Amino acid sequence: MARTKQYNEAEVLEKAMRLFWKNGYESTSMQMLEKEMGINKFSIYSSFGNKHSLFLESLKHYKSSVNSVFNKLKNGTKGIEDIKQFFYDSVSSNFKDNNLKGCFVTNTYNEFSETEDDMVKEQMEAFMTNLKQIIIEKLKIDTSKNEETILRQANYLLLAKHGLAAASRVNTKQEIEDYIEMTFKNL
Repeated sequence: MARTKQYNEAEVLEKAMRLFWKNGYESTSMQMLEKEMGINKFSIYSSFGNKHSLFLESLKHYKSSVNSVFNKLKNGTKGIEDIKQFFYDSVSSNFKDNNLKGCFVTNTYNEFSETEDDMVKEQMEAFMTNLKQIIIEKLKIDTSKNEETILRQANYLLLAKHGLAAASRVNTKQEIEDYIEMTFKNL
């Protein structure tokens, strides 16, 4: 007879996600995961497979948890102002929780940029492609812009978002707000 789980899988996944977000994949050991999640290795392997599978589930969990921020951007009707608000919304949690810095997806993107991990790269590329497409749709609201301008601005804003996520790991709230304001000053 199978044993009943003595833990809530969503809660332990949240704990794992926060640990990976804080330390990165490589720097997070199984011992750290056991301690943080409050379950043993057997339970981790039983529920999630292995460390890599747990990491992939953590990325999915993160993306679903920031879905409201994406939906707000997606459903906005103010074009460039929606994108600017998205920039603010995407870093607002950094100033509430000092243990979590930057964007988990951007941190992962940077950590795995030199590896051959196709599963992680696939998730990163899908996330970035989706974000770029939403940015393009918001920029198209301004009908005075041609396709080339829209594409250039979308590329610029996607890179600015990467920069913002990296900067939010170390910079002050005022520096981040100044960065956002200057990014959108001339668009």
